[in-house]
Amino acid sequence: VTSYSIYKRNNLGLSHIPEDRQKHGLVLDYSLKYNTVIEDFGKKEFTKARFILNEKAIGNYADKLIEKYDIRSSEGKETAVRSMSGGNQQKVIVAREIERDPDLLIAVQPTRGLDVGAIENIHRQIIQQRDSNKAVLLVSFELDEVFGLADRILVMFNGKIVGEFKPNEVTPEELGLYMVGSKDNYVFKEEVKNEIQ
Repeated sequence: VTSYSIYKRNNLGLSHIPEDRQKHGLVLDYSLKYNTVIEDFGKKEFTKARFILNEKAIGNYADKLIEKYDIRSSEGKETAVRSMSGGNQQKVIVAREIERDPDLLIAVQPTRGLDVGAIENIHRQIIQQRDSNKAVLLVSFELDEVFGLADRILVMFNGKIVGEFKPNEVTPEELGLYMVGSKDNYVFKEEVKNEIQ
C-alpha cells in the first residue's frame, strides 16, 4: 500500500495516526473542524453538491468529536489547530482516524503528549477497535501501553524483527533486552507468513 495515495488507502479502510502530528497529521492553518474531515471532504455527508462543503454537517461532526474526545481549544471548532496545545492536536488526529471506523488502524505513538485522562480515553477507543475485530497495528515506545493494548508483540531492532511474544509470555525487562539488540530469537512462524500472503 506504500505506493497508494492517501485517498486510495482511506477507501481501502486504512487509518493512520502518524508519529509527527504537525508534519503529517494536521493542516496547521486550517480550523479544528476542517481537520476532523480533511480526508473526507469529498464524502457525500460533508458536501451539498460537487465541491461545495456542507458547513453545518462538518460543524456538527466536529462538535461530536470535540465532546467524545474532550478536545479543548480557545475558539471551539473554529480554532486554528496551530494555536492548540500539542496534546489537543493529537486528540484531533486520534478522533479523526478512529471515527473513520477503519478496517486497519496504524497508530504510531497515539498517546504522545496526552494527560492521563486523555490516554485512558484513547486506550478505550483503541481497545474498542480491537474488540470489534478491526486490525490495530500499534507502534509505541511506551511499554505499559504495549502490554496494556497488544494481543501480540513484535520487537524490531535495526529494521529487523528480533522477537515475537504474547504479553503474558515476557516481562518488560526482557522485552527491553530485545529492543536494544541484546537478544534475537525470532523465528518466522508459518502462521505469520500465511497472514502476509
